[in-house]
Amino acid sequence: MQEQILTVVTAMRDFVWGVPLLVLLVGTGLFLTVRLKGLQFTTIFHSLHLAFIKRKDDDAEGDISHFQALMTALAATVGTGNIAGVATAIAAGGPGALFWMWITGLVGMATKYAEAVLSVKYRESDESGLMRGGPMYYLANGLGWPKLGAAFALFAVLASFGIGNMTQSNSVADVLFSTFEVPQWATGLGLAALTGLVIIGGIKSIGRVTSVIVPAMIVFYMVGAILLLIYNISKVPEILSLVFSHAFTPAAASGGFAGATVRMAIQMGVARGVFSNESGLGSAGIAAAAAQTRDPVTQALVSMTQTFIDTLVVCTLTGFAIIGTGVWASGETGAPLTAAAFSAGLPGTNGGIIVAVGLVLFAYSTVLGWSYYGEKSIVYLLGDRAALPYRLVFCVFVGIGAVTRLDLVWTFSDLTNGLMAAPNLIGLIALSGVVASETRRYMGARRVG
Repeated sequence: MQEQILTVVTAMRDFVWGVPLLVLLVGTGLFLTVRLKGLQFTTIFHSLHLAFIKRKDDDAEGDISHFQALMTALAATVGTGNIAGVATAIAAGGPGALFWMWITGLVGMATKYAEAVLSVKYRESDESGLMRGGPMYYLANGLGWPKLGAAFALFAVLASFGIGNMTQSNSVADVLFSTFEVPQWATGLGLAALTGLVIIGGIKSIGRVTSVIVPAMIVFYMVGAILLLIYNISKVPEILSLVFSHAFTPAAASGGFAGATVRMAIQMGVARGVFSNESGLGSAGIAAAAAQTRDPVTQALVSMTQTFIDTLVVCTLTGFAIIGTGVWASGETGAPLTAAAFSAGLPGTNGGIIVAVGLVLFAYSTVLGWSYYGEKSIVYLLGDRAALPYRLVFCVFVGIGAVTRLDLVWTFSDLTNGLMAAPNLIGLIALSGVVASETRRYMGARRVG
């Protein structure tokens, strides 16, 4: 019975994540890039200043600082996609897939910016004074389509138990067992308890924890990857040559690599790029709406840096490690391929431990970020009373995920992610005029100032 359900869900997943949705995701980013006059390129340094130097708007409405909102969003996106997703893309699409991940990230910055502008502009305050916002609110309040907002919220709740919960705890349990022989049940209990301790306090607790753990985990992983590149610095020109050449020409079969067409490089690069940075899914707008900010554009500029960090920094380092060490043609895929790259590229050390520890931290932070996304989505559907039961059930499923075979859950998670994107992209395109108007107002005031 389970195999039959898996076959049906796989067919649905493949249909939803077909070429039309991938074209719509990238096309929306291109459309917004043009309409916003390449804002992600002209304001990147200002955006990074707001995120990491200024960090917050004092005495502004909101629950957490700019920086904490960014770290919460990064917590949800910097995850298994940055380690296993990049490896899967290159193993199937060749080195050229990394180029198309870059393109997805560059145009995705405009998409992420638009999501945050609308999420802050149309956010609401609940009875206790906490902010709530995201695609469901701008679809209902901005576009006037509450049923479409409810559809997004439903898909987000379902996705939170899949890609934001069980798949992450399962990945942690697998890597701790294979690397340190920790029993899966022990990992499940530990993760469930650690998750409960954080999320029971709501967004302020999540923001405090992610503002510490996310920078630490990203720096830890980046240092390992940068050391690998320093050891293999002579390979960098070859890496760039392979990435750019195979983005436009087929990659021939070699060793364990089966070969890849240009179409496969594009499809895998775009699909894994979107999976990693979530631009177009709308999820990060839920965290942006909680930020203490006087202006929707200010937080949107901060939120935009999330895609830059996730795809153009972390994914690039992973891709360079895999290509530069030559293991991309070994026939391995997923996290084992990345672990093989670090082991091969860092002489005298077990580079796989860096990948294992990085994967644990990335996955745990994803659980924290997605718990907030799912909570705000179920509150939109059922009201504030649903928040506490959701948190408790969410923690239980973290434990279940660690000891469960998840073929069906992974496939269902991909399906719900794609279903989230559809209503969100409709809202972004329909409300792009609002985004452009808010941007012109902010940029005009900034020039005058």
